[in-house]
Amino acid sequence: MSAALSVVEGDITALHLDAIVNAANPQLAGGGGVDGAIHRAAGGAELLAYMRATYPQGCPTGQAVISPGFRLKARHIIHTVGPVWQGGTGGEPALLASCYRNSLALAVAHGLRSVAFPAISTGVYGYPKEAAARIAVGTVQDFVRTNVTLLEQVVFCCFGAESAALHRRFLA
Repeated sequence: MSAALSVVEGDITALHLDAIVNAANPQLAGGGGVDGAIHRAAGGAELLAYMRATYPQGCPTGQAVISPGFRLKARHIIHTVGPVWQGGTGGEPALLASCYRNSLALAVAHGLRSVAFPAISTGVYGYPKEAAARIAVGTVQDFVRTNVTLLEQVVFCCFGAESAALHRRFLA
């Protein structure tokens, strides 16, 4: 069975799924954009204390770690660190694809059935939205096609019509 892939436009913190993915910073300390929104909605101090105690070394770019969802509707948060755009010459495409693959692998390892992704690295990290959407959709499609998993649903939760339209275009 292959997971259903879909695109929604809205607030990832409001989704009632097994996990949402956080576009985290390497220190896993919360910040701006989706990272800050997830930390605030989950109960900032509680999540931050958990992350500091469980992952004191932080998380390298392209890797992923998991935490409880605390006050979110989602049971878990998968934190992944996307690459900062440097013109495409610093291995950014491979690192971004790794964020999606490693997040899905972590979801599978924890027996999760549903997960939502934001548009990783497209905010303050400056990754071009079209290139990021192509990598996101292609990587997720490849993963669900080539791995036997319990995953039933993968959602691309986009903050804005432009991002949602790009993800829908690549899903079509």
